[in-house]
Amino acid sequence: MTATTVDATPAETVVSLLAREIEDGSVVATGVASPLVILAIAVARATHAPGLTYLACVGSLDPELPELYPSSEDLRYLDGRSAEVSIADLFDHARRGRVDTVFFGAAEVDPAGRTNMTASGSLDKPRTKFPGVAGAATLRQWVKNPVLLVPRQSRRNLVPQVQVATTRDPSRPVRLISDLGTYELGGPRGARLLARHPWASVDGISERTGFEFAVPDALPVTSLPDARTVSAIRALDPRNLRDALVGG
Repeated sequence: MTATTVDATPAETVVSLLAREIEDGSVVATGVASPLVILAIAVARATHAPGLTYLACVGSLDPELPELYPSSEDLRYLDGRSAEVSIADLFDHARRGRVDTVFFGAAEVDPAGRTNMTASGSLDKPRTKFPGVAGAATLRQWVKNPVLLVPRQSRRNLVPQVQVATTRDPSRPVRLISDLGTYELGGPRGARLLARHPWASVDGISERTGFEFAVPDALPVTSLPDARTVSAIRALDPRNLRDALVGG
């Protein structure tokens, strides 16, 4: 531990990684079931990106984010908004290239970067239905910086091939952040591990990855968040909801 870092939990490290994806002055949006991402946006705003613009799924533009609530659809995320934003508005802005970063979850992700949020089995004969597309198929291709998030990595969600391809973007690679490390998927060199988190080993990551991936000779280790970032995370999530959302 140095003068600028503190002991951080895995959840705090993942939140800080998500926050680093957001640049000051950028436009970021969230969909439903995104509490971890909302926390990352609030942390980015409180630290390095005070000038970000946030389009919240409840229909608000730049709401106050005093703390993380259990549901990303909590109507308190309307408080302090500068304007109201409809889903149609969000997609119009994205289509016109005005949205920089959106984080996408998935029940399955494969090495080509395809995600499944639709169902297990097939579209013709689904065994289990997942939350659904909610417009992600086109939104992912329109935003400038799509990021995939799998906060509990296993061979069940990082798979050789998704059962149903809900989203895909063959035109560019995409980053995947999990509770074990960061990958690049869908690139010309195939799936690559870009970094491992301090508590994870390459062997342990491989055991919980359902596809093959390349590992650089000098694999970086994810930097722990600095004291300012950890302080912001803990202040914005006083109920410690984050630990229930990552790993385990």
